Amino acid sequence: MTDVRAVEPALLRPIIEEQPYPVVFATVSGAHLYGFASRDSDVDLRGVHLLPAEDVVGLRTGPQTLDRSWVRDGVEMDLVTHDLAKFARLLLRRNGYVLEQLLSPLVVTSSPAHEQMTALAPACITRHHAHHYLGFARTQYELFGRTDELKPLLYTVRVLLTGIHLMRTGELQAHLPSLIDAVPEAPRWVQDAMQCKANAEHTGNGGLVPTGQVEADHGRLVSLLEAERDRSTLPEAPTAEPALHDLVVRQRLGGRGTAAC
Repeated sequence: MTDVRAVEPALLRPIIEEQPYPVVFATVSGAHLYGFASRDSDVDLRGVHLLPAEDVVGLRTGPQTLDRSWVRDGVEMDLVTHDLAKFARLLLRRNGYVLEQLLSPLVVTSSPAHEQMTALAPACITRHHAHHYLGFARTQYELFGRTDELKPLLYTVRVLLTGIHLMRTGELQAHLPSLIDAVPEAPRWVQDAMQCKANAEHTGNGGLVPTGQVEADHGRLVSLLEAERDRSTLPEAPTAEPALHDLVVRQRLGGRGTAAC
């Protein structure tokens, strides 16, 4: 089975150097981060770029989001970056997806600003991040119902376990094999599903996990996440806004986004 660390981030750094704006950070997200990549999985790169001040304050503004997909050496690549200010706003909106990108251990390129944002991440986490994971799980479970593929089924379980663990500990963990160890209520069939999905991105369930078992485990995990949300001691609102504001101003006026590690 492909492990989360099977992608070597340093080999992806030349891609970042081709980008039109300085990159504050770039990490690997998607199935490689989640721990159940397939042999034919694409590589999802996510990060932050820094628009120069003249592209923010003038009549002509630069792109808030850059999205590019292509094939490189036979591998499908997907790169999405947000401008620093947009990314900071998303961090403050109970968006677990951008938190996972920021905290991904698969770092392609970094900078002092990236390190500062990472340090501020705990102050962005609230009990309301549970809503993000409940919504994400609902979308993936509906997709599984239409396709009967293991990928959306694993996504469903992954986000529910991430949310449960986050509500209990305040720690963001997106790696499904680690979550199986950290959350005792994880379904027993997840390991078999990951091993089966490793053969191909669009592997069908094909009865590997009986429908009744899937429905029971899904309902159980949803109820558990809702219960953990209701008793969580995480704050109601993020407290990182002043520090993130100062960070964006310093970076914008300084005009420097990268100091690659």
